[in-house]
Amino acid sequence: KKLSDIRLNHIHQTTNTIVKTKPCRVVVEDLNVRGLLKNKHLSKSISEQCFNKFITILEYKCKWNKIEFVKADRFYPSSKMCSCCGTIKKDLKLKDRTYVCPNEKCNLVIDRDKNASINLANYKSNHKCGFLN
Repeated sequence: KKLSDIRLNHIHQTTNTIVKTKPCRVVVEDLNVRGLLKNKHLSKSISEQCFNKFITILEYKCKWNKIEFVKADRFYPSSKMCSCCGTIKKDLKLKDRTYVCPNEKCNLVIDRDKNASINLANYKSNHKCGFLN
C-alpha cells in the first residue's frame, strides 16, 4: 500500500510538472504494454510503473487545463524515422542507443530518444494547436 501511494504521488507530481509548463499540446506514444510484459527481464519493472494510470491522469489534467492531448499511433515509427529527412531505418534494435540515419545525403547522428521525441513533437494530429472537444 505504501509503495502504491508513493508511485501514485509521483505520477501526480510528474503530470503536474508537465501541465504547469503550459504546453500547446502533449503527445504520448500508445505503447503495446502487453507485448512489453512478455520480456521476462523487464516485465516486473514495467508492470510496477503503472503506464496506463500515468496516461489517464495526464490526459485528464490536459483536458482540465485545455491542453491538446494526442496519443500517437502505436505503429508510428518515432524511433526508426530520421527527424531530419524522414528516412526510416528498418533494422534499428533496442540496444542501439544512437540513431544514425541510413540516408547518405543526411547522415544525422543523434541520441535515439531525442530523435524519437523530435518526431513525436512533429507528429501530425487532426487538430490545430489548442484543445478541441
